[in-house]
Amino acid sequence: MSETTEQTPRKDRTRIVLLTAAVLAAAVAGGMAWHYKDRVSTDDAQVDGHLVPVSCKVNGSVEKVYVEDNQAVKAGDVLVQLDARDLQARVDQARAALAQAEAQVASSHADTDRARSSYEQARSSDLQVAEANLEASRSTLATAKADLERTRPLAERQEISAQAFDAYKNRFEVAESQFKAAERRLASVRQESDIRRAGVGAQEARTAQAKAGILAAKANLEALELQLSYTRITAPVDGHVTRKSVELGQIIQPGQGLLTLVPLHQTWVTANFKETQLRNVRAGMEAEVSVDMNGKVLRGKVDSIAASTGSRLSLLPPENAVGNFVKVVQRIPVKIKLDPQDAAAVTLRPGMNVDATILTR
Repeated sequence: MSETTEQTPRKDRTRIVLLTAAVLAAAVAGGMAWHYKDRVSTDDAQVDGHLVPVSCKVNGSVEKVYVEDNQAVKAGDVLVQLDARDLQARVDQARAALAQAEAQVASSHADTDRARSSYEQARSSDLQVAEANLEASRSTLATAKADLERTRPLAERQEISAQAFDAYKNRFEVAESQFKAAERRLASVRQESDIRRAGVGAQEARTAQAKAGILAAKANLEALELQLSYTRITAPVDGHVTRKSVELGQIIQPGQGLLTLVPLHQTWVTANFKETQLRNVRAGMEAEVSVDMNGKVLRGKVDSIAASTGSRLSLLPPENAVGNFVKVVQRIPVKIKLDPQDAAAVTLRPGMNVDATILTR
């Protein structure tokens, strides 16, 4: 009787424990179901960032290398210095050519001014003098001709002497010859004026050509100075040096890669979610990112959803137009931008693994 009495409370306690455990398990399961109801998660997520390749734009010999792998640099810092002596000599020659072209323009301007002054003189004073002489000769010729015509009847009637008539005739012939000489002089002055005007045009053309030479010399100088500036290879962004392959004394060619800069302050997360998980996911939703390296949880927001699946963007996309097609759930990349304050608290490097969770509520 005593043993039966002792077993009864023991069974009751067992039932209570089991019932309590069942209630707790149901509560935990319900809480977890409620907690994860509006969440989608994936462990197929990595940190992404910009990888900035640094290459050269001119060929040359490496004179100095100022950085090492994993070194932090600022935008504008000199990374590599090439031997610039050849380009510096070409720049000096281009500057001398520019100075020579400017001197030619100055000399051409002076020649143009002289040609224009000579033309103006021929067109104004010389031409006016020749025209005035022609008018004077014409007036003298007209007077001599009138005197000759008036004395001719008198000479025929012998009212004047033959010697007097010959004097009027000689005066007319001289006036006529002077008039023809004045005409020839005027024609010569006009021709000379046309020649000088053509000379002005030719000199202006030479001046324009000399000015074009200045433009060409300036363009050549600017191009060489730009190439000279390329001998100082600087950092385009803030970042850390990695994959450095340049060494002192190396001969490099345009376009040859020297190193890569990784701006660690500009990172984001690319999470590959199953297509069945993205039914309620939209840009702007809050997200949580758990970093595998240290277990820290960072806040973020969904920035965008890729326009294609990851397999379609791969190097060899799958070809499903076959008879033995097997349907596979695809994954779609989702870009998550981290909260700036949280991202500043931990250094994330491209390629690191993280777990991503999107709050879809």
